[in-house]
Amino acid sequence: MAYYNEKETKNRIAKVVKLLNDKNVDIAVIYFDELNVANGWYLTGWVGQFEKGAVLVGRDGTTMLLGGPESEPFAKQSSAIHDTRCFKVFMVPDEEYPLATIIGFPELFAELNAKFPVKRVGLIGTNDMPYAVHQDLVKGFEGCDVVDLTDDYLKFRYVKSDWEVEQARKATMLCYKAYKAMAEKVKAGNREFEVAAAGEAVCRESGANSFAYQTIVGSGVRSNAVVPTATDKVMVSGEMVMLGIAPRINGYAGTFGHTVPVSGEYTPEQRKCLIDMIEVMKLTKSMLKIGNKGKDIDAEGRKLYEKGGYLKYIVCPFAHTMGLMEAESPFFGPNSEDILEKNMIVNVDVSFFGHPTLNGLRVETCYVITENGAEPLCPEFERELFNYVK
Repeated sequence: MAYYNEKETKNRIAKVVKLLNDKNVDIAVIYFDELNVANGWYLTGWVGQFEKGAVLVGRDGTTMLLGGPESEPFAKQSSAIHDTRCFKVFMVPDEEYPLATIIGFPELFAELNAKFPVKRVGLIGTNDMPYAVHQDLVKGFEGCDVVDLTDDYLKFRYVKSDWEVEQARKATMLCYKAYKAMAEKVKAGNREFEVAAAGEAVCRESGANSFAYQTIVGSGVRSNAVVPTATDKVMVSGEMVMLGIAPRINGYAGTFGHTVPVSGEYTPEQRKCLIDMIEVMKLTKSMLKIGNKGKDIDAEGRKLYEKGGYLKYIVCPFAHTMGLMEAESPFFGPNSEDILEKNMIVNVDVSFFGHPTLNGLRVETCYVITENGAEPLCPEFERELFNYVK
């Protein structure tokens, strides 16, 4: 079983080849690792375990997967790119594989130059690339101009294909099932990790290949942590619990965010606050129209925050895009000049943290941008949230 789509892969490689030719760059080296999966997954539908790696694309359409020997058999089974080379710099430090063929970038440089001259090298993922990898690359391609193509590459992921939207839709629908299972476990005396386990089990049983963040379960004051992962804390009646999960289907994330009462009923103060946040969510959704700028989308919600006295507790903007990562560029914050386009997937994520009596609260769901505005990827969950507003 592989997670890539062959047609999508061919189209994406063609985009990189065009970028290289437009920029007069001979090869792109696209870094990835277990945490920073998206740039590599975009071309391979795969990420290794333990070891780092990179995808190489040449301006002639050459593709290679560069990594370590432990990931190589896995890559040959599951990656869209099967032509592999192993490098010490991508391996677990001090690990030894006596039967593996390990090369360096000078040898790769020589191999590539036998096919076409390599004079300009484009690096992608420079914000994530370890210093040792960067130095090994630069030294290995000595005499070449090295340029950063990260921003150009990231823009390929801004607008989603119909296939990508469908994967995110499946993942977001799965989030609703996970939410129901998690909410059932929110009871006085239960521990946070029991809630997380319930949601993760549903996702794995339904085909999630991984999670885009560690499952969020934060009860009481722990909800102030913005993205609190589940602990062994016992939930107490009167507290609220912040919930979130982000399963991936074929690499594409979905998510939900909600804050529910341990007792099963909100206090009047908790309920009023939840309603206020959902009003901001509804207003932000109404701003998700093709052509709107990020800063304009954000501005309307801030007016309601200011009116309700929540502005001093705000940490995160109200909208960001989603794809291979649960939160990825562009982020539609108060200074964003990014323009909303058709087939962007946008999360409306409304929250505050550090409130003196309510601690933290989040409500979040996902939309695809259409000619008619924002279409919820999980209408059932949106209805459940919006029904709190009477």
